[in-house]
Amino acid sequence: MKLLYRTLIIVLACLAAISCTQTPNNKRIVFIGDSITDGNWGCVYNYKKTSAERSHTDMNHIYGHSYVYIIASYCQSRWPSRNYAFFNRGFSGQALDNLAARWQEDVLDLHPDVLSVLIGTNDIHRWLDGDRQTPFDFDAWKALYKSLLEKTKQSNTELKITLCTPFVAKEGNLGISEDYALREDMTCRLAACVRELCEETGAILIPFDTMFEKLVSTEPTPSYWIWDGIHPTPAGHKRMADLWLKKAKI
Repeated sequence: MKLLYRTLIIVLACLAAISCTQTPNNKRIVFIGDSITDGNWGCVYNYKKTSAERSHTDMNHIYGHSYVYIIASYCQSRWPSRNYAFFNRGFSGQALDNLAARWQEDVLDLHPDVLSVLIGTNDIHRWLDGDRQTPFDFDAWKALYKSLLEKTKQSNTELKITLCTPFVAKEGNLGISEDYALREDMTCRLAACVRELCEETGAILIPFDTMFEKLVSTEPTPSYWIWDGIHPTPAGHKRMADLWLKKAKI
């Protein structure tokens, strides 16, 4: 009797596992950010500045060549029956205010079940390229970020949000810049804002900053993972994808 009972339990567990992998979940996963996310998605020939101008049907370019492509290709090949729908909405050169301007079209109108945000690098870059007379307003940056998240959660109370920390490396032209120390400090402060937002909103933290800090300090050179101080190499993007999948658990 005990053997029969144990066998029944094992069979039921296997059936549950099979059901879990075969039942479509139809999740819509949206990634939004700057060039690190962009990967030139949807640009068949020339760079396009808006989502509407880019190709949404050419499967050669649908996800771009960033960590988003690796995540999407893994999930869709591993679980074809789950019917995942991925959307890359990264745009090169953009800062948080640019995301806010297109939030309706590129986030809310897509009705995501999972939203992932990586932003901050260009906010710092613009301030450093300006007159620097007015200090960077970290509180205002965080407040705008939080308002976008709250607006999105209102449209879907079951929404899962992942917030990725910005990062930087002492490599390439950026590494020899006299402003590098300041850029590094500002990046750390924005990453701290992201951590605070995760605590305040219940979002999942994706700590790319600490991941890259460890990678570039151990093996084999910083440029192996981030080639110009900002943009990851293919190896770096693979590590980003691995960490995102581990933390997001979609």
